[in-house]
Amino acid sequence: MEWMALLTAGLCEVLGVLAIKQVAKRSGWRSWLLLVAAFTASFSLLMFAMTRISMGTAYAVWTGIGTVGGTILGMFAFGEPKEWMRIVFISLVLVSAIGLKWIS
Repeated sequence: MEWMALLTAGLCEVLGVLAIKQVAKRSGWRSWLLLVAAFTASFSLLMFAMTRISMGTAYAVWTGIGTVGGTILGMFAFGEPKEWMRIVFISLVLVSAIGLKWIS
């Protein structure tokens, strides 16, 4: 259950990053509501996940999901560069997160 909460927290983190982009483009109340809701959900789920998952592992996986998700979102939704080195380093983040889950 805690791992599902952690994965969902990471996805909410990506949604929060998307909301930051929306607020930067046009600062309407809906963008702000999405921003606050996404980060509130993200932190709440992360806090729940840390009841059973060690802090270091939970935080690393959470930030990894946010980093990879934000980078992929930027590449495909906002036309950021899709250089092969970016993909290599995204893969390293993913492998690291999987490794932390595996040893936990």
